[in-house]
Amino acid sequence: MMDMLLFPFQLDFMRNAFLVMLLIAPAAGMLSALLVLKGWSLMGDAVSHAVLPGIVLAYVAGLPLILGAFGAGLFCAVAAGHLRETSRIKADTAMGVVFAGMFGLGIVLYTAIESDLHLDHILFGNMLGVGAGDLWTAGLIAGGVALALLVAWRALMAQAFDPVQAHALGLPVRLLHYGLLAALSATIVAMLSSVGLVLSIAILIAPGATAFLLVRRFAAMMAVAVLLTAGAGVAGVYASFWIDSAPAPTIVLILTGLFLLALVRHGWRARAQAAA
Repeated sequence: MMDMLLFPFQLDFMRNAFLVMLLIAPAAGMLSALLVLKGWSLMGDAVSHAVLPGIVLAYVAGLPLILGAFGAGLFCAVAAGHLRETSRIKADTAMGVVFAGMFGLGIVLYTAIESDLHLDHILFGNMLGVGAGDLWTAGLIAGGVALALLVAWRALMAQAFDPVQAHALGLPVRLLHYGLLAALSATIVAMLSSVGLVLSIAILIAPGATAFLLVRRFAAMMAVAVLLTAGAGVAGVYASFWIDSAPAPTIVLILTGLFLLALVRHGWRARAQAAA
């Protein structure tokens, strides 16, 4: 019985799938908490869709795909921020227009060229096809993002709660703003080969939203979000092996289920406190 339960861990492609989720969990979890705190969930959605034209252009130019993805994601984030700051358009509208236009451009470019680039792998990932190179890429990028967030999380939290007060305290508000956008783009690039563009947004929102319902302190929120990302990642990959499903959507379903459980718990506790 035990041998059967441990069988997925004996397969190289399954071990790589487990490992890539553990590598991206710290960066994705901490970033998820920050995005939820700042109300930037739509920004994560925008950037994840906007990297597609960068990937196609990098393929045409013979450059590493991650460079094109990072450049396009950062361009989208900066363009949306510029529109919000220099026009009457609200933030959600600016992000919606920019990411929709970028995603449409990516689809047009992809269909206009002949390539062996698999769009479904870009959009939905190919976790069971992750190799050593993908592990190194994900580990280095996600590790760098996680380290940067650990160093700057207090300043980022202050900037998220009250940018005016943060500026008065001498914090580099603009640098923190664009630094977080760069971290968002880099984390999506780290998840590109495993989770894909479409499903990465769930991993960048659900853990932070769930942790927000469970704890009250932001440091604890970040820690819980990382644990949820890692736990759901391992559980989703493991469950997908036995139910013969794709790992990334299974992970998203588990994260969604955890959020719903946390929501029910939060509602129950709120009613109990009101009754008391």
